[in-house]
Amino acid sequence: MLQDVISAVRADFSAGASTELRAQLNRSRSVALLAGNVVSNGRSDVSGVSARVYRSGSYGFSSMAELSEEAARSVLKAASENAAFMEKHAGRGKPALPKLPRAVRPLEKDISDPAQSVYIDFLRQVDAYITSHCPNLISRTVVASEDSMEKLLCTSDATDAHFIMPRSYVYVILTAATPDGKPVEMFRAFGGRNTFDVNFTDPAALYPGIDKLYSQLMEKREGVYADAGVKTVILGGMMTGMLSHEAVGHTVEADLVLGGSVAGPNLNKQVASEKVTMTDFAHTAFGETAPLPVYTDDEGTPAEDALLIENGILKGYMNSRETAQHFGMKPQGNARAWSFSDEPLIRMRNTSIHPGTDKLEDMIASVDDGYYLIESNNGQADTTGEFMFGVTMGYEIKHGKLGKALLDTTISGVAFDMLKTVDMVGDKIWWTSSGMCGKKQPMPVGMGGPALRCKVMIGGR
Repeated sequence: MLQDVISAVRADFSAGASTELRAQLNRSRSVALLAGNVVSNGRSDVSGVSARVYRSGSYGFSSMAELSEEAARSVLKAASENAAFMEKHAGRGKPALPKLPRAVRPLEKDISDPAQSVYIDFLRQVDAYITSHCPNLISRTVVASEDSMEKLLCTSDATDAHFIMPRSYVYVILTAATPDGKPVEMFRAFGGRNTFDVNFTDPAALYPGIDKLYSQLMEKREGVYADAGVKTVILGGMMTGMLSHEAVGHTVEADLVLGGSVAGPNLNKQVASEKVTMTDFAHTAFGETAPLPVYTDDEGTPAEDALLIENGILKGYMNSRETAQHFGMKPQGNARAWSFSDEPLIRMRNTSIHPGTDKLEDMIASVDDGYYLIESNNGQADTTGEFMFGVTMGYEIKHGKLGKALLDTTISGVAFDMLKTVDMVGDKIWWTSSGMCGKKQPMPVGMGGPALRCKVMIGGR
């Protein structure tokens, strides 16, 4: 657990400035097996302290790769001097940031740190199961990973917080060949919030998921290409989550709104079907703990849910303290930093479209000629909301029934246009939290959603 080297330094905070002082430890562990052979085996710990000071619209920032009270005093002094310099020469003359309510998060329980042999032994058992139960493969890879961010934060608004966000996963990647010899691949991530030894106590718990993954791969190797064009599709929850994060979420981050995103002129306007409501959840979603809960952000703002779209109407943005002041909105805890040496940026936390009332089987039955799109391995979007996502698992829908599996394809469009075509919303939520958002800094995020029936451009052969 991080030693508290920052609380005593609060006495040195400058009057009339908003100050954040942070100590942080990022931990990562990983092992990969390819065809049963260990091909990577890594551990890393990165720690340090940083300070950020705000004066009259300008920030001063400083960091040091050392965890000590002396280092904390040093970075606070440097950040204060940098802010004073910027205040003098930039001359923005903005008012002080509004005061925040005090946020206190007591010391959380320390997390365990299994030896690398624990990861290797677990993966060997998983790999042995794949070898004996999944014939007809041309390649198999299993990866175990764990990462965590531990932070101590104190601010001039009397915030004192300690938080740890561990997550761990086992990734299984299986490759087979089509009848004409072309490789096809399927991938699945098992795991979520918590350390590896908590999430993975028995390899057998993964076997049903591996069986399903292999079955889908065998269907895919006999798959067909989609017919290109605008089609009626059912997006599975994984695809909806990708859409929520990449194509919509980034457009409503307030710093990107200031940069000219499509959300700027659309506030309080219809951007989706009235069946669509979307929220960036802080720590609790739909009555359960969110995949990656955030209780206090790195500016000391108590984390609250940020309602983004309500019944099709764009209602708000995700903000830092500074952008919230600019837009006249309430900051809700979206400013986060990846490493001790990073300044907080506006980031998503757990972003999802809300569930509706439709059953998946009824949604599929309602489609005469279309596709059910389930899994994606990548996606990209820009601030216009234009997106393109890869589809790695899906099925034809013919006369209300699932048909053949699809070979890899893509979907594309403009998010707000596509969301206006949504006419059915599933009643169950799927979450994923195994990836990283890459906005300037990496950041673990949760994203999810229900199945959606909509129209979208799908690629062909």
